[in-house]
Amino acid sequence: MGQEPRTLPPSPNWYCSRCSDAVPGGLFGFAARTSVFLVRVGPGADAIPGTPPFRVIGELVGHTEKVSGFTFCHHPGQYNLCATSSDDGTVKIWDVGTKTVVTEHALHQHTISALHWSPRVKDLIVSGDEKGVVFCYWLNRNDSQHLFIEPRTIFCLTCSPHHEDLVAIGYKDGIVVIIDISKKGEVMHRLRGHDDEIHSIAWCPLSGEDCLSINQEENSEPEMPNGKVITQTPVTKGCYLATGSKDQTIRIWSCSRGRGVMTLKLPFLKRRGGGVDPTVKERLWLTLHWPKDQPTQLVSSCFGGELLLWDLTQSWRRKYTLFSGSSEGQNHSRIVFNLCPLQTEDDKQLLLSISMDRDVKCWDMATLECCWSLPSLGGFAYSLAFSPVDTGCLAIGVGDGMIRVWNTLSIKNNYDVKHFWQGVKSKVTALCWHPTKEGCLAFGTDDGKVGLYDTYSNKPPQISSTYHKKTVYSLAWGPPVPAMALGEGDRPSLTLYSCGGEGIVLQHNPWKLSGEAFDINKLIRDTNSIKYKLPVHTEISWKADGKIMALGNEDGSIEIFKLPNLKLICSIQQHHKLVNTISWHHEHGSQPELSYLMASGSNNAVIYVHNLQTVIESNPQSPVTITEPYRTLSGHTAKITSLAWSPHHDGRLVSASYDGTAQVWDTLQEEPLCNFRGHRGRLLCVVWSPLDPDCIYSGADDFCVYKWLTSMQEHSRPPQGKKSIELEKKRLSQPKPKPKKKKKPTLRVPVRQELCDGNEEESVKESLGPIENGVSDQETEEEAREPEPPCGVTAAVSKEPVICTPAALGFEKSKSTINNKVTLLKKEVPKEKPEALIKKRKARSMLPLSTSLDHRSKEELHQDCLVLATAKHSTGPNEDVSTDLEERFHLGLFTDRATLYRMIEVEGKSHLENGHPELFHQLMLWKGDLKGVLQTAAERGELTDNLVAMAPVAGYHVWVWAVEAFAKQLCFQDQYVKAASHLLSIHKVYEAVELLKSNHFYREAIAIAKARLRPEDPIIKDLYLSWGAILEKDGHYALAAKCYLGATSAYDAAKVLAKKGDAASLRTAAELASIVGENELSASLALRCAQELLLARNWVGAQEALQLHTSLKGQRLVFCLLELLSKHLEEKQLSEGKSSFSSYNDWPTDSEGSFVERVTAVWKSTFGLDSPEQYQAAFQQLRNIKYPSATSNTPSKQLLLHICHDLTLAVLSQEAGSWDAAVEGLLRAVIRSYDSGNFTIMQEVHSAFLPQGCDHLRDKLGDHQSPTTPAFKSLKAFFIYGCLYEFWWSLSGPCPESSVWLRAAHRSKTSTEQSQEVDSVSPEETDPKPSQPEPSRTPELDVRLSEEGEQMQNACKELLSEKHAGLQSAQRTVAEVQETLAEMIRQHQKSQLCKSTANGPDKNEPEQEGQSLSHPQNQCKEEKNEPVSLPELTKRLTDANERIAKLPESIKTWPFPDVLECCLILLHIGSQCPSFVTQEMQQQAQEFLQKYGNTKVYKRHYQTLYT
Repeated sequence: MGQEPRTLPPSPNWYCSRCSDAVPGGLFGFAARTSVFLVRVGPGADAIPGTPPFRVIGELVGHTEKVSGFTFCHHPGQYNLCATSSDDGTVKIWDVGTKTVVTEHALHQHTISALHWSPRVKDLIVSGDEKGVVFCYWLNRNDSQHLFIEPRTIFCLTCSPHHEDLVAIGYKDGIVVIIDISKKGEVMHRLRGHDDEIHSIAWCPLSGEDCLSINQEENSEPEMPNGKVITQTPVTKGCYLATGSKDQTIRIWSCSRGRGVMTLKLPFLKRRGGGVDPTVKERLWLTLHWPKDQPTQLVSSCFGGELLLWDLTQSWRRKYTLFSGSSEGQNHSRIVFNLCPLQTEDDKQLLLSISMDRDVKCWDMATLECCWSLPSLGGFAYSLAFSPVDTGCLAIGVGDGMIRVWNTLSIKNNYDVKHFWQGVKSKVTALCWHPTKEGCLAFGTDDGKVGLYDTYSNKPPQISSTYHKKTVYSLAWGPPVPAMALGEGDRPSLTLYSCGGEGIVLQHNPWKLSGEAFDINKLIRDTNSIKYKLPVHTEISWKADGKIMALGNEDGSIEIFKLPNLKLICSIQQHHKLVNTISWHHEHGSQPELSYLMASGSNNAVIYVHNLQTVIESNPQSPVTITEPYRTLSGHTAKITSLAWSPHHDGRLVSASYDGTAQVWDTLQEEPLCNFRGHRGRLLCVVWSPLDPDCIYSGADDFCVYKWLTSMQEHSRPPQGKKSIELEKKRLSQPKPKPKKKKKPTLRVPVRQELCDGNEEESVKESLGPIENGVSDQETEEEAREPEPPCGVTAAVSKEPVICTPAALGFEKSKSTINNKVTLLKKEVPKEKPEALIKKRKARSMLPLSTSLDHRSKEELHQDCLVLATAKHSTGPNEDVSTDLEERFHLGLFTDRATLYRMIEVEGKSHLENGHPELFHQLMLWKGDLKGVLQTAAERGELTDNLVAMAPVAGYHVWVWAVEAFAKQLCFQDQYVKAASHLLSIHKVYEAVELLKSNHFYREAIAIAKARLRPEDPIIKDLYLSWGAILEKDGHYALAAKCYLGATSAYDAAKVLAKKGDAASLRTAAELASIVGENELSASLALRCAQELLLARNWVGAQEALQLHTSLKGQRLVFCLLELLSKHLEEKQLSEGKSSFSSYNDWPTDSEGSFVERVTAVWKSTFGLDSPEQYQAAFQQLRNIKYPSATSNTPSKQLLLHICHDLTLAVLSQEAGSWDAAVEGLLRAVIRSYDSGNFTIMQEVHSAFLPQGCDHLRDKLGDHQSPTTPAFKSLKAFFIYGCLYEFWWSLSGPCPESSVWLRAAHRSKTSTEQSQEVDSVSPEETDPKPSQPEPSRTPELDVRLSEEGEQMQNACKELLSEKHAGLQSAQRTVAEVQETLAEMIRQHQKSQLCKSTANGPDKNEPEQEGQSLSHPQNQCKEEKNEPVSLPELTKRLTDANERIAKLPESIKTWPFPDVLECCLILLHIGSQCPSFVTQEMQQQAQEFLQKYGNTKVYKRHYQTLYT
């Protein structure tokens, strides 16, 4: 496997006539989304021997919308120049060497659809747009020409290779024209014959028309000539032109005759294993390439992605050869858009093709076989996963609905990628390989589907019958939990867990995916008897041993559960935003205890690492709450989306973030190691190579997957400030999800139906193939977890109604239209008129037909009278009379009821036809047929309030039915509240409430439910909870809290209030929790609030917050001590720059007494601490809180808080008379400042708490055999260690103060000295140069120093402890050996890797080995450059461990200052003032250094001292 970076690029853009091109020498470029990717092909690609000779070498970044055209300059000496056109309206000219824009123009007013760099004129670029406008642009003289030939949509254009002024243009409707640009675009030929889009135009590579022997019969085919006689000038004489069209034909035209001479119809090729896909005929893109050296042959694309080589010599019969005819599976599987020839440096003739199947393929023109394929991505890279079984198999989940499985170990092919799309049909958002079963890959999609693929077979995947309601966030394999109904017989050893966007974790049985999946919330609720609402889960992760499960939640909490019954053992309240990723450390490192480390990332930019060893091993009865992280990794500036531990190192982590970078961390030191900035988008996933310790893969929303090497990154931490702004700009140049352009003042309807890169449209046409998402995959501000809207939707939403045309009419017109509107309005407002003038509107007649019939001619009216008389006075039934009455229905008014009914019926029908249903209803009421009226009105959706009000006349049941029908009708009209009111009128309270709830009218629903239902009705609680959940999701936390209180779910109310995480919200939440009796929650929230206020240095607010809960009295003492210490430091100007605003409490403090006295005085006056019992009670409250040990990266505010916690315990113990605990508390504070490298704080602790040294403590401790004696000795040693440094520095000062030794008076040093102090704490890092002694010293000074020297000598004897020196030396040896072993393992893996992937030795190998052995860990053998053998290392480790075991426990219990460091300082002091350090002491120091200083760093210092 090659040690070089690789790129899996975005897919080439679809439906463009020329968006890829190549130049001799082996450079190929293709347009993908908003940029162009460059590929070096041939010997210059520096590919590993045996792999295909190509490499993705870079990207041209600058356009803001889709790139629609790309063309190189084909003039020798200018192969580095190329041009691009884009939907952003610009044409840019680039230098590919520097990847920068040389110049650009934005001449086009409409979407550019075609582009070509003239092969004859070295600085001419021709472009055409969708409205038919052509621009010629001359680069060297920055000049342009506007040509408007035809008002049609241009689809493609190609400049003639033989004549510099001729350009052939193909249009959407099938017309082809040849124009002369020197004659202002005069049309030389208009070629008619095609009747659909022209996709491609190719000129014959030879001029003249002798290369093809075309029969006369062919010439007489009925083609339409241009219509005017053209005299044959040398310009037009002799050249052939080929065109490919969507009408499924290729036509060859003669330029001398201006007519077609040959037509080739595409064949339908039956694929092996199936007939022709019915969608194939509609879907076609016909692109052409006329080979330079073979004018009698023509290459074309075909229906399904095949390529054909046509033989033009036998024009009378269709003869073609299929590319890659012998080997199945080499051809493209979907239509091909572009073909471009490329001649490599070793003179191979290649052809490159880009296709809808998202592959770039390279063909050898000599054999017509496929040389290689470059796969690409058509969507966001959401998920990456390496198979634990098939080493090197990387699965990639992509937003284009396909899973890729990339065999990264393939020797013959760098891009050995298989595609899986069957059964997926939507974005793949999560992947997880089975830990032990080969080829078993679980996937989850954005529509909630969970499935299992067998990557070794061609079978469609198994799909779980239980879907999530929203996107699948993550998948994990873990042991089955008991409640899984697995039926009889065996159970699978592992089941699949999936976490979805609705917040539920499902357990699927992989043996029976058709069965129902189990929601593990049920088991969690039962096992832990939880009453309140469970949090919304967003992430699941199993510890490697399969015994512990972690769930991340939307509120930022992480819960740790133990098998078998998912007992909650721990809750981590660290993040306060949605948890995106959790990762457990692997188990196979040199330190097994690291497997208890769990890293987590959320929508906050900080990564927290927790060490759960003590919690898991102690197995607590009730869940523990953790609020302090083991390590904090800060540096990213946006949310964290993915984390992965290195399988090759201990405690090394890589993180992916929305800030556009991936960061590698040393978590144990909290140190950033390297930062990758290659992506142009927000990172979504990251994974460490299982084989190469230096190699990481990452995926992002820029449609790319990058393989990169940590050793090649120039940055070590994420960009801050200016740099991150630049990265943001870079990301902004990515495509936006397009609202339809309002750019130009024309109502432009997009010409091609294929919106969004054509991909979405295509997927609609082709239900069998994978779904595609082109450029539309761009997310804006949505969460990465929330999948993007499919592009079709975007388009639909953004289409504006075509009515708003004022913009299209030009400015003047729009003004006038607006004025018209205003005048119309004026007309409509009626003016006051005298009443006499107002004409009352006449009411519409109820019986208009009868009335009109009574106003006919006199004859007709007389006839009416006769008919009526006959009818009234005829004795029996008379047919003639009844016929007359039917015709003259208006007489029903004067005859019997039956005739009247008929008259009413006719009038009613007329009313309905004329659109007056209300009049029809009135007539029916007159008739008394109320039920019929209601039925008709209900069917037609024309019920009104009036009709329903009259319904009771027809009876109770009819009324109830009418009200229900009316409510349904109102719902269709979106009048839900009115519908609910009507339902209430018939006492359907539950239905009314449900109707309002389902349409999100929660406020109204609750009002009705509370007013009409019993208070204990569960519906009310359900309403509150549902509304609360929605409000919580939308960020209306206060209102959500009210809902939860209404539902008597006070715990959830407090939790939701705290969600915002600011001090005010946390305080309110804590008060609320306190009121409702949730004391534990109240205390944790109050503490969080105080910590927030602490960051803002609002001491008063912090104390008020802690006051909320009695159990926090101990914390109040800690905060009080911290405030007094901060004030003390600020007065001495030692804190990090004086804070501009600190709100201190005005506590009465006696500035005279010692610091401890001042503290206890405030405690007594403010907190009423008086008796030893009270001190003891406070001590018990605080002693159980444990903070992690400090590192040099611990933030100073956090460090001070932790130190003050220890100091508070010390002072409390002291006051309670428990001196043992006091010594231990003081020592812990000192060790914490020592570990963090903060010497200044350590000395301040000494001066404030041990102003007279440690002697008084010895008296208090009394017995020498006390268990606290080792702690006391350690404390005293640190005190002396600090004084020793101060004494040494005082010698270098211009005039040492008299009390250097006993009091730290030299404290107010300059910042440079301070930094020197901090550094010199660990001699491994720095090289303290001996300062020159002062040449002129006064005699009094000497006397004074000599007194102090004596005190110093006596004290320093305690530092030179042989036992401690031996212990420290042995511990250093153990650490070194472990490092060396880890390095050897890495080297071994590397060498194995090289052997497995390349036959023969790797050139770089010896060099790498040499480098690794000169690593600082191998100091012992380093000078001799001999490798250390494994037995020798083992022996060394055993010896060291034996030495440690022999030492007494009292020595090992507490840390001790570095003895060798103290020896070095004493020798430095001795070299400056020989009289101060006795000969005996110097000799002892030298002996220690010779005996124990076998590490390189001590040797170097020792040599520096004596040379």
